[in-house]
Amino acid sequence: MTTHASALTPLHTTFKRLHNFAHLASIAGWDQAAMMPSKGNEARAAAMAELQVLMHQTLTNPALKAQFDAAQNANLAESDQASLNEMRREWALVNRLPQDLVEAQSLASARCEHAWRTQRKANDWQGFLGNFKEVVTLARREAKLLAEATGSTPYEALMDKFEPGMRESAITQLFGDVKTWLPDLISKVIAKQESEVVAQAVGPFPIDKQRALGVEVMGLLGFDFEGGRLDISTHPFCGGVPQDVRITTRYNEATFAPSLMGIIHETGHARYEQRLPRDTLHLPVGRARSMGIHESQSLSFEMQLARNPAFLTLIAPLVKKHLGDQDAFDADNLARMITRVKRGFIRVDADELTYPAHVILRFDIERALISGEIEAEDIPALWTAKMQDYLGVDVAGDFDKGCMQDIHWPAGMFGYFPSYTLGAMYAAQYFATIRTLHPDMDTRIASGDLSPVLDWLDTNIWSQASRWSTDALVTRATGEPLNASHFRKHLETRYLGA
Repeated sequence: MTTHASALTPLHTTFKRLHNFAHLASIAGWDQAAMMPSKGNEARAAAMAELQVLMHQTLTNPALKAQFDAAQNANLAESDQASLNEMRREWALVNRLPQDLVEAQSLASARCEHAWRTQRKANDWQGFLGNFKEVVTLARREAKLLAEATGSTPYEALMDKFEPGMRESAITQLFGDVKTWLPDLISKVIAKQESEVVAQAVGPFPIDKQRALGVEVMGLLGFDFEGGRLDISTHPFCGGVPQDVRITTRYNEATFAPSLMGIIHETGHARYEQRLPRDTLHLPVGRARSMGIHESQSLSFEMQLARNPAFLTLIAPLVKKHLGDQDAFDADNLARMITRVKRGFIRVDADELTYPAHVILRFDIERALISGEIEAEDIPALWTAKMQDYLGVDVAGDFDKGCMQDIHWPAGMFGYFPSYTLGAMYAAQYFATIRTLHPDMDTRIASGDLSPVLDWLDTNIWSQASRWSTDALVTRATGEPLNASHFRKHLETRYLGA
């Protein structure tokens, strides 16, 4: 019997090749979203589909089964066994999907997403629907195959790609609880804030000045500019690879906060990627644990840190430096401005308190869509009803601000949306722990010392990659698995002083 890690060598060779392929795919995807001229899309879609097929063929090589069996029979160290488990998980997932489906999904999502960029601006739901129905058909086929292989529900099977081990029933219970207290909290906070005086910043705010502010704040948060860059895209995102992280934002010269908060959000993703352990980057165990954990990093930065009055005290001079010396940019007013609660249409521009309602709405709809309870044609009416129910706003007929606003569905990323609110819950739990360890955290942040936050995240989350299951990772970091009560307490404390 093999008794050491050499049993993993053949598998490591394969997964290093896959890592390199994924590197190319990620950079090509970033370019497609941020830089590519529109006439290049068909050729890019074909090339990326070919690359997806090549990756699929690599992982479905029949020789891999014997290699996995040999490794499983070896006497591996605990860390090597964890690595093997992650490789086997990825291998099993890919082998449940036929090559023709993988290729068709890559082509369909590329075409749908590219067309969506102009169709959204034109409020063209009917035009979008033609491409989108094919994306839905293929996603249902994928969900059915994965569900049959794992004994899960179709939606859960898709969600598992982003949240390994998370059950649909657990999300339903979590979100069901949030719906019992969130609407009343939103109403109370809006009523409380009506009596607050908030000075409004006077624009315009030129894009070059907003960018300069964003770049300086990125540096403050530890972003490595020799290993990444900031660009513009239709929808803000973080892409690339840990050695070359690409983040994007979008600007509006009438307002500065959305782009700044978007940059801070994506910098949280980027810092996670940039600090993943370099010796295992080519292996699944060296990647981010889940998208919920990934979103917990962006929301630790954007919601927990950037909306903290201590952090706003720190960056207020930078805002004035780049955007002008206005009273609106005083730290106290910035804090009131950045924490303003308003029922709105757009998820990425939503405040911390209403954001979960946007996520729960999407969860409800995409779960029904994948299960076949509704069809793509039913989405606008259902979206309109739920926006009215959850947030009290009327979006009827406005697809740009409604069901066409996100990139996830045209890209075929069904099952991703729960990760956002899971991430907010994890982030609240992290900061409850950090405050216990560092009661002077706010004072240190205001003085420019972000180490209580950044060092804790680095030690407990970033450096751990996928060494542990999600529950184990969170428990090791905070002393307990996910506990959503921290999220509610955080919101009540910040917005009501409770």
